Amino acid sequence: MSQALMNMWISFFALALMFISAGTAIFSREKLKGWLQKTVLAFSFVCLLISGIIVFLIVIGGPTATM
Repeated sequence: MSQALMNMWISFFALALMFISAGTAIFSREKLKGWLQKTVLAFSFVCLLISGIIVFLIVIGGPTATM
């Protein structure tokens, strides 16, 4: 698997983490209360943080060589 293809799959994983983060944040705000709400919101924040770091590293890595 080429480096460009690997970067694509990693960025798709980061995008999925962003969707999970948004979904869990909305669910937590509307349906949950108390400590469970805070726990799910913390999970949402961690997903968003990890996805942001992944996207940052992919973008900073720059273009990859074509084969």
